[in-house]
Amino acid sequence: MHPVGNPSSWRRLPVGAELAPDGGVHFRVWAPDRKLVRVLMEGSTPHLERVGPPPETEPLRAPAPARAGRIIELERDDEGYFAGTDMEASAGSCYRFLLDDDPQPYPDPASRWQPRGPHGESCVVEPAAYRWRDDAWNGVALQGQVIYELHIGTFTPEGNWASAARELPALAELGVTVLEVLPVADFPGLFGWGYDGVNWFAPTRLYGTPDDFRRFVDAAHAAGLGVILDVVYNHFGPDGNYLAPFSAHYLTHRHATDWGDAINFDGEQSAPVREFVIANARYWIDEFHLDGLRLDATQSMVDDSTPHIVSDLVHGARTAAGERQIIVVAENEPQDAWLARPRQTGGGGVDALWNDDFHHSAHVAMTGNSEGYFSAYRGKPQEFVSMAKYGWLYQGQFYSWHGETRGSAAFDLPAAQFVNFIQNHDQISNNGPGRRAHELTSPGRLRAMTALTLLSPQTPMLFQGQEFNSSARFAYFADHGAELSQKVAVGRREFLAQFATLALPEIQATLPDPSDPATFANAKLDPGERQTHAECYDLHRDLLRLRSEDGVLGAAHGAANGRLVDGAVLADAAFVLRFSTPHGDDRLLIINLGGTLRLEVLPEPLLAPPEGHTWGVVWSSESPRYGGVSTPPPDGDGGQWHVPAECAVVLSSRTN
Repeated sequence: MHPVGNPSSWRRLPVGAELAPDGGVHFRVWAPDRKLVRVLMEGSTPHLERVGPPPETEPLRAPAPARAGRIIELERDDEGYFAGTDMEASAGSCYRFLLDDDPQPYPDPASRWQPRGPHGESCVVEPAAYRWRDDAWNGVALQGQVIYELHIGTFTPEGNWASAARELPALAELGVTVLEVLPVADFPGLFGWGYDGVNWFAPTRLYGTPDDFRRFVDAAHAAGLGVILDVVYNHFGPDGNYLAPFSAHYLTHRHATDWGDAINFDGEQSAPVREFVIANARYWIDEFHLDGLRLDATQSMVDDSTPHIVSDLVHGARTAAGERQIIVVAENEPQDAWLARPRQTGGGGVDALWNDDFHHSAHVAMTGNSEGYFSAYRGKPQEFVSMAKYGWLYQGQFYSWHGETRGSAAFDLPAAQFVNFIQNHDQISNNGPGRRAHELTSPGRLRAMTALTLLSPQTPMLFQGQEFNSSARFAYFADHGAELSQKVAVGRREFLAQFATLALPEIQATLPDPSDPATFANAKLDPGERQTHAECYDLHRDLLRLRSEDGVLGAAHGAANGRLVDGAVLADAAFVLRFSTPHGDDRLLIINLGGTLRLEVLPEPLLAPPEGHTWGVVWSSESPRYGGVSTPPPDGDGGQWHVPAECAVVLSSRTN
């Protein structure tokens, strides 16, 4: 990337505070609307070695008053960047910027750490001070990965990087291969999901120091786990965002998003804004050794220019990774397939795309609930057969929920480029109280749908605690000030009212208050439930082992859609997927979400074993090990097939 304004060649990033080679700290900030920018040095932070949340019991709710300190005037260049060096500053020095004659000091837009939160002073960090132990780690490629989504603040009772690191061996033993960490860019208050981040370069002080984050990544690599970070490049949070005093051009009125004005990727003075975002993507990959990114709501990263900002930031992230492999996953509600095509052909260059279609169809199949945005799905077998073969269901046809077409053709994309899930942070919270799937459906259906998710050719994703039917309810939580908290609560209730069962006044009155500390506390996992809910944990572990060790199932994960997997509907709530090989070593995955299935007539060629072979049971969700009952061979009753109710069965072809 060629930085705007040509900063000193030794800098790691074009903006922010960095230790200079000859001593002191070099500051660089973009403030084209200002004539004078100065740095106010405000002492040093005592918390660089701290693990866990800051000691204050109340977060800053307004800008902290300025502390007395020396002032350094920065020099402006023709691009509106201001830069200069303070020879007395060092790692741990705290500072803010003074803009023209405004007496209010502002934190650095590219601050590497905010020890007192977004309303406080910025802190100089030296990333090279951390001694990495992952020299042998080469990163991760997409094929064969199993993603695990987690929120650091609720993943453990302590809610910090250090306690999360202690759980990594258990995740590796489970069969997870990549951790997807919810956003950590700093935000106000004492708890939140992270999607309202305002300090994009500052890992939130709530989970520890920047080096605590590095230790977590180091420990993950030592356990054989990759780490990708959820990043939000479609909006800034509503509280603690101080970009406007530096420039009115960070946002644009030309485009609108669900959060208001869009980030300025294609308008007047958009080049420094693009550079800011691309630098952030590079920063996480370079300074934290991350194995990739998950891009939130890319449909709201509106850009009419070429190349698209998604393409540029993905390219920047890969450049920062050097020889290490990284994966970039995108959330995209309109289901635009171009995002997953190569940059060289005009694509976005991302590795994988979330498959909301799979979740929505699975939700309807498991619960029978087709309210709100689930109304465009029937949860029927043909939907799952089609998704196993082609990824998305909607690839350009009419979508009743929006009243228009949705999606684009994705038949050329390999199966692994679609991320399938039956739970994630959004979907759990969107049922109101934050109930998990095991509270919404029967044990048998959940086991069967779990098997489909983890054995399908697409890339599977689990949400924290899903593997042991966690009792923690993950409702939406955010710690804002009183006025904003009220608006958030009202907006949340209005959003959930799209579901008829959540629109009733008596139900709305019971919905968790996002600002209530209890809503946050109730979302925290209890790691001990791995043992108390061992049947569910064993189910997930055994399925992930089968996915990893069965060569036939594994071969399908990297294949283009439809090449190695076919499927057929067997009944109103039952279907079969066949994983084929040239040598007759085939697999059948039978999913029955309804009652006991007896097939006396078998006019379906996918059920026929390869010539000279018979079918044998490899795995069943009805094993007593998982809380089920035994499963007889489906074709063991005189040639008639018998599949138990609400069951998943894997069959392997065997020579006679």
